[in-house]
Amino acid sequence: MSRSCAIPFGELEWRFTGSGGPGGQHANTSNTKVEVRFDIAGSPSLGPRQRARLLERLGPTLRVTASERRSQLQNRELALDRLRSRLAEGLHVNPTRVASSPSRAAKQRRVEQKRHHGDIKKTRRRPSASDE
Repeated sequence: MSRSCAIPFGELEWRFTGSGGPGGQHANTSNTKVEVRFDIAGSPSLGPRQRARLLERLGPTLRVTASERRSQLQNRELALDRLRSRLAEGLHVNPTRVASSPSRAAKQRRVEQKRHHGDIKKTRRRPSASDE
């Protein structure tokens, strides 16, 4: 499925049913809706870390359906793509942020902005007796 995770097709459980909605005789006779189930908890192809992460984020089973296309083959491909993306989302690890201190130029810009803001506020004041 991804660089770190490969799932054999034998671990996927497929189910095909008739799609709802309009479509005439073709839709009434064809099982074009595709449902794919993947047992995360019982999969031997996942490592312990991957399994723990997926169980936490997606639950014990992952179920994906596709019924947008009129052909079962196209819906199969669509369901597989969705399964891949959901698994990739579940396995994604955000890198930890490394805190850094502000540079000298950033500190200087901050002080200049504060000074400029203070100058703007000074122009809004009522003139005092010493200014006249």
